[in-house]
Amino acid sequence: MQKVLVVEDESVIRTALRRLLERNGYEVSEAGSVQQAEADFNLGDYDLVISDLRLPGAPGTDLIRKAGDVPVLIMTSYASLRSAVDSMRMGAVDYIAKPFDHGDMVSAVERIIADHPTAKAQERKTSSPPGADATGGENGLIGNCPAMQTLGNHIQRMAPTESTVLVLGETGTGKELVARSVHQQSKRADKTLISVNCAAIPDTLIESELFGYEKGAFTGANASRMGLIEAADGGTLFLDEIGELPMEAQARLLRFIQEGEIRRIGSVHSRKVDVRLICATHRNLQQLSAEGQFRQDLFYRINVLCLSLPPLRERGKDILHLAESMLRRQSATSGRRAMHLSPRAIQAITTYQWPGNVRELEHAIERAVILSDSDEIDNACLGIDLELVNINRIRGQDGIQGNPASTRGNNNDPQEDLSLEDYFQRFVLEHQDSMSETELAQKLGVSRKCLWERRQRFGIPRSKSGANPRRRKSSSQSG
Repeated sequence: MQKVLVVEDESVIRTALRRLLERNGYEVSEAGSVQQAEADFNLGDYDLVISDLRLPGAPGTDLIRKAGDVPVLIMTSYASLRSAVDSMRMGAVDYIAKPFDHGDMVSAVERIIADHPTAKAQERKTSSPPGADATGGENGLIGNCPAMQTLGNHIQRMAPTESTVLVLGETGTGKELVARSVHQQSKRADKTLISVNCAAIPDTLIESELFGYEKGAFTGANASRMGLIEAADGGTLFLDEIGELPMEAQARLLRFIQEGEIRRIGSVHSRKVDVRLICATHRNLQQLSAEGQFRQDLFYRINVLCLSLPPLRERGKDILHLAESMLRRQSATSGRRAMHLSPRAIQAITTYQWPGNVRELEHAIERAVILSDSDEIDNACLGIDLELVNINRIRGQDGIQGNPASTRGNNNDPQEDLSLEDYFQRFVLEHQDSMSETELAQKLGVSRKCLWERRQRFGIPRSKSGANPRRRKSSSQSG
């Protein structure tokens, strides 16, 4: 079991954090100060130290040096959030603002422990029986499909260089995992990796967050602060969702890339910085630049080396491997015995389209582990409707899948963009005049009862001239 030391002087926060981590399968120790942590515990025995920035006596940053190779996660209040940037320059692996979301904290702990294995962790891993490690592939990248093999080869070639990398992929495909893999295989692996979600920072704050500011630069700037680009000096800066960056910030970012220097807001002096840049987006930057929503010159600057992540629906057997790996990890985290997927769950997982990609699959597995009353996970716990999966299967028979430019009638929308519910409604409306209810249900792969229930749900009345093969036949004979 992985061990975490929590150093926090507020007993309520300390106890709540201990209970949260224990519920997620960690062994947790507590201390109220740096001095108590050093006196009562051997810091080298832990996989991670979580410490508040401001503590009575010595600050939490003192633990960075004392912990040796054990990673330190700094907690800080929103008012002192920018002080955490200085902590990262001192060697903290990351920081999290209080009050924190429980899911964000657990995700941060999992990621940091996976990315920064200590010597003790390596000893435990070596002494564990084969197959005990359920964390998946290197840096969390799991998959043997051709697209993932190509991705892995490209990462190995690109990582040792200093060139800017652009990571492309749909939402939830794991772009941040790829960025971390590039960083960890680069010459800067022992330096800081700072991740910035451009979509999560308000437009009015993005420039001050990235480039920093001088005292008096604007109202409330009571002291000079370095930006995240400057904090990443010597390491790697990951700009996630760069397509959401405001135009003003794009211009400043372009200058940083061209000149290798930044200027804080309110300053007349530029500062040289040495930063490896990795960008990511789910949007079409080339189209955005053509529409004037993204600077074309910036697009050319960041599109030096490009990595494309395949959507989960195109990864074949990887989907099942990912699901089983996540199931093992989530079972261990929840303190459950080894769980397995039922045949119906396997059918649902491998047939469902997963529009939310890996993130949606991970959440489905987590929900199933929590809701399942037995050691077998069924499709109902995954929240996948096999009736709709059957509808998805027959899309190809109707010309829906395949060529994205194919259309039906005069509709110019790509048919592959239809949701399963949209497809159900369209199919019924287009065929109910020529098919009986039984034929419609058979074609859709559902029961007549299911067809009736979905008609009620979507408000699709039965056609008054409903298909009746016998009536049509008798009419033709009488004529």
